[in-house]
Amino acid sequence: MDMSDGQVLIGRARDLVTPNRGDAVVVDEASFTARVDEYRRGQAIQELSTSPPVEGLDRLIGRSAARGYRRELQQLADEQGLVGRALYQLLDDVPGASLVAGYSPELNRRDTMRTAPPVSARDADEGAPGHLLALTGVCAGWQEDGAIVTNVLAVGHVPITLGPEAPSLARPDDPLAWHDPPGPIPAHGMRRRRRIDVVPPTDARGLLHVDAMFRDSYVTAAGVETIVHEYTFTADVDPVTREVLRAEATPRALPFAQCPEAGGSAERLVGRGLDDLRARIRTEFTGPTTCTHLNDMLRALADVGMLAARAGAHHADLP
Repeated sequence: MDMSDGQVLIGRARDLVTPNRGDAVVVDEASFTARVDEYRRGQAIQELSTSPPVEGLDRLIGRSAARGYRRELQQLADEQGLVGRALYQLLDDVPGASLVAGYSPELNRRDTMRTAPPVSARDADEGAPGHLLALTGVCAGWQEDGAIVTNVLAVGHVPITLGPEAPSLARPDDPLAWHDPPGPIPAHGMRRRRRIDVVPPTDARGLLHVDAMFRDSYVTAAGVETIVHEYTFTADVDPVTREVLRAEATPRALPFAQCPEAGGSAERLVGRGLDDLRARIRTEFTGPTTCTHLNDMLRALADVGMLAARAGAHHADLP
C-alpha cells in the first residue's frame, strides 16, 4: 500500500446458505475497489467501482469516506434497492476500512524499528497533530488521559505496536465459513475479515442464533500477518419481532490498554430491534464507552433478519 498515493481498498463479500442436505449455495456476492486519500488529506474518495455496478455511484466520488459518507450511501441504497445486499455491506464498511488502513504507516514504522521509538526533541517541538487530537473521546481507546492521547501529546503520533501473530481462521468443522481471499496481503498491507453466521431455531425457544467475528490484520515486511483488532460476538434474536434478546461481544487482540473496555457496549443492543440498527449505532453508540471497529460489526447485524429470510426461503424451495 503506497500511502503517498492514498489508500487502495479492495473488498469482497458473499452470502452463503448451507442447507440441511446438499451443497451450500451462494445467494449473493459482490466486490468493490476504491482509492481514498489518507486521513490528514481528508479521506476523499478518488476512485470507486463495484460489481455488480450501481447507478449513481459517482455521487460518492470526491466525498469524504468518513464525514457524511454513510448518509449519502444510505440514500443511494434506498433508491437502488441495495439494503440487505452483500454490496451494501461492503460499501457501508468503507469508512471503517479506510480508518484501519490509516494505521499502516505507523505499524510500518514500528515494524522497521522493531522497538518503540524514543521520545525525541524533534517530536516534542513539533507538538501534537490537530487531526489526531480531534479524535479524543471518540472511543474507549481514544479516551482522554488514555494511552493513545497521552502518547500523541508526548511524541506527536499514535503509539501503536505490532500485535500477535494471526492464527488461521480456517474451521475444519465448517470449511465454507470463510471464502477464499483474493490473494496474500502484501507487506505493510492490511485486511479486514468479517463473518456473520445466522443459525435457524434449534430448540423450543425458537430463536435465531447469531455468531459473528471480525479481524483487522497487518502484514510485516517479513510477511507475517499480525492482529490489530479482533472481536467475537454472539446474540439471540426473536425471528418475528427481530428484537435482540441477548448480545455479548468478547474482546480478543486489541492495540491499546483501554480498548477492551468497549466490549460491554454490545449489551446495549438487548431489547432493541434490528431494522433501524445502523442509524441507532451511528447516533447512540458514541464516546469512550464504545469502539469504532466493534460498532462497524454491530451495524452489520442490521441484515440478520434479511439473512434469515433468505435462508428460510431457500430451505422452503428444497424438495
